[in-house]
Amino acid sequence: MDAAGYFAAHVLATRYEDLSEETISAAGRLILDSIGVGLAGSSGQWAAELSGAASGWGQGAQCRVFGREGRFPPGLAAFHNAYCIHNSEFDCLHEDAVVHALTAILPAALAVAEQQGGVSGRTLVEAVVAGVDIAAAIGLAGTAPMKFFRPAVVGGLGAVAAAGKVAGLDRDQLINAFGAQYAQSGGSMQAHEEGTMLLALQIGFNARAAVEAVDLARAGLAATKDTFEGRFGYFKLFEDAVDLAPVLDDLRKQRRIEEVVEKPFPTGRATHGAIEAVMRLQVRRAADPEMLHGIVVTVSPVAHSLVGRPAQIGMPANYARLCLSYCVARCLLEGNVGVDHFTPEALADTAALILAERIEVQTFDMAEPSAFGPSRVTLEYADGTTETETIGQALGHPSNPVSTAQRLAKFGANCRAAALPLSADEAAALSGRISDIETLGDVRDLMDLACPRAD
Repeated sequence: MDAAGYFAAHVLATRYEDLSEETISAAGRLILDSIGVGLAGSSGQWAAELSGAASGWGQGAQCRVFGREGRFPPGLAAFHNAYCIHNSEFDCLHEDAVVHALTAILPAALAVAEQQGGVSGRTLVEAVVAGVDIAAAIGLAGTAPMKFFRPAVVGGLGAVAAAGKVAGLDRDQLINAFGAQYAQSGGSMQAHEEGTMLLALQIGFNARAAVEAVDLARAGLAATKDTFEGRFGYFKLFEDAVDLAPVLDDLRKQRRIEEVVEKPFPTGRATHGAIEAVMRLQVRRAADPEMLHGIVVTVSPVAHSLVGRPAQIGMPANYARLCLSYCVARCLLEGNVGVDHFTPEALADTAALILAERIEVQTFDMAEPSAFGPSRVTLEYADGTTETETIGQALGHPSNPVSTAQRLAKFGANCRAAALPLSADEAAALSGRISDIETLGDVRDLMDLACPRAD
């Protein structure tokens, strides 16, 4: 089996005119979502420090960065934009593959499109769809829990597919680009374990590597060919268990972008089911959290390993976004969970921390490896009665989608939150251009709207 060849052929065969309305619609929604999240991320945790640290890494080229003035080399732009999209844990993902689907893919495609010029909106859609297909396929083939940070490593391989599509690479060049990317791939779960901003940086590193891998392949680099299945290839070194054949077969049958989840909350996805359960319980029977005698949250064992960490005084925002008890406490206190709950002032709020300590987090007795399985919340009230709510697929999943109003409200809020905020008119123009992306003649026009103060 030749996975690299399968993937390259799939990228080349992806054509806008062959895509269904559902696939094109999903791509448009997720491009909108990702650009909005990236704009908000430009003012997020460690974004300013990163800009300072990277100030000597290159300037004065063709590409724009969300929320920043000036222009940058393509690889550096992809690095910054991928970081901005992920640094608030607000970006879309493919749950079963455990891949933040557009986070590396879109910035790499945008950077190469700006570098080349004249790249149409249709080509951008083709690139994003193909990139998500490849990233999801690689993630789905891994059947054991992650030990490397799959959104970074696999996202980078998907970014090669997308950037290579924009660049017009042929089959052999794409295979070489996958090899060049693999040589640069990296990202461990230790950053997730400790809740540091290195987690988002890892995605940025791989997005930058993807742009550079495409440049190397285009210049004629002969890289590894058996990148995925070789004795020291991806599936041998990065995954503990693999079932590749059905994934390759499904490449021809299913556009994975249609399965991607939009996040309604800026937190780890494994917290979303419990947050939604709390919101439903409070609608059904509102209660002052101080009067609750018991709060029990039950999630899958994998979810517990990812977000079952204790709330801590002085915890950084990225740690808190991955702390189930803190997120549930915030929802009980405020009725929702939003970006304002992860500021230094909010994280110092003793009421939220005290309530988080009262929350008992349990696990279902299940062998299912998914981190996004059912979530159950049980509240015991002052009169001794209890109410329970169980969420199967959390809000944002295609089977439990956010509404158009919720999507546009998120986008508008994110545009306003950028380091260089967009006005309501500017945000509306950007949203309208994305909704009509099939008529876009040059992706640089889209970035003009997303980054109007770059020049």
